[in-house]
Amino acid sequence: MPTWNAHSLADKTSDPLDLGKGDKVKASVDLPGVPAGTAGEVALANGFIWKRFWVRFDNGVTLGSLDSHQLEPVAARKKR
Repeated sequence: MPTWNAHSLADKTSDPLDLGKGDKVKASVDLPGVPAGTAGEVALANGFIWKRFWVRFDNGVTLGSLDSHQLEPVAARKKR
């Protein structure tokens, strides 16, 4: 349960991804320098309500501020 309510303009159509550093993902849409379907690894995960990630993609491109609109998990979450 969130500790505060999301902003009224926040997108409520998608659930935030529960990813952490080292989790495997793939691009679900075309991104700058990264075609859809390219695999990558989460380098940084941050945010409370709006979860966003820095991802190092297999083609050598690193992008930040990616969320559930641009990413989808490839494997189950790593045990921490």
